[in-house]
Amino acid sequence: MNLSPPGGVHVIVPDDIDDPAVPSGGNAYDRRVLDGLRAIGWTVREHPVPVGAPLGPVLEALPDGAVTVVDGLLAAGVPVERVRRLRLVVLVHMLFGVPGEREVLHAADAVLTTSEWCRREVASRYGVAATAAPPGVEPAPVTPPSATGSRLLCVAAVLPHKGQDVLADALAMLPDAGWSCLCVGSLEREPGYAGEVRGRAPAGMRFAGPLVGADLDAAYADADLLVLPSRADSYGMVVTEALARGIPVLTTTAQGLPDTLGHAPDGSRPGVLVPPGDPAALAAALRRWLSEPSARAALRSSALLRRPTLPGWPATAALASDVLSTVAMRESTSR
Repeated sequence: MNLSPPGGVHVIVPDDIDDPAVPSGGNAYDRRVLDGLRAIGWTVREHPVPVGAPLGPVLEALPDGAVTVVDGLLAAGVPVERVRRLRLVVLVHMLFGVPGEREVLHAADAVLTTSEWCRREVASRYGVAATAAPPGVEPAPVTPPSATGSRLLCVAAVLPHKGQDVLADALAMLPDAGWSCLCVGSLEREPGYAGEVRGRAPAGMRFAGPLVGADLDAAYADADLLVLPSRADSYGMVVTEALARGIPVLTTTAQGLPDTLGHAPDGSRPGVLVPPGDPAALAAALRRWLSEPSARAALRSSALLRRPTLPGWPATAALASDVLSTVAMRESTSR
């Protein structure tokens, strides 16, 4: 629904939102939603701020009553007592449990989360009601499968919570031949961890660094299975990016990932879930994928059925717009 005509909104975002050297699901989400709000008719004014920088000067420069969205990576730095004159919406990608997080969520006029799992966490941990606006996905051509299913793809910055060390250990349990695994994602966010992962990776595990645009599309077009071994993930946008191409997914039961993988209309899972942090379980799932053509075919069939059920980005922007409109309407009558 559309609650009111769009107006103006100020958005405080990380200053690397459009940096191709450090692509992330959070930045991609922010960019797609802001562009979607503009398409609906909102006037969006972006205020890029480095993560960890004080927000006071930016917020104090905004006019009284301004509808203001603060990305959750920055929200703990909101000076709560000095922003009550604003109409504050906090966009929560995940909870960090840091000082100030509880206070700013309670002070916000509305909380918007990027997944249903995160919405439930905000409610259970802090007793704050929130609205979920899960990510959309761009339509994409179906990736034809190979005969052997041997092309594995992992798309995630190389970080401890993404679990590439678990993947390296699992792949080392497989035969040396018969598979390849391309890891796409920044190696610079935590170089010590990235170096450790690369040091224990078997020969078939390659690291491409970050890819965007046509280069990332090409990686998906040359993949049979997406592997996302996360220890923690509020949503996992790469899961739906793979499913949009008919590519099955091997991921974990961590946090929001089971919700993201979802089910096909016939009730089947378009992928496999294993416990996080368990190389043996991940290796067993990979062995079955590589050795059982019938299992691969069933998972691919489910992924193809799941593909048309995935929502697009306009639906995400519409949910965000409704939250902003509700805040604007309520505040405009009470101030």
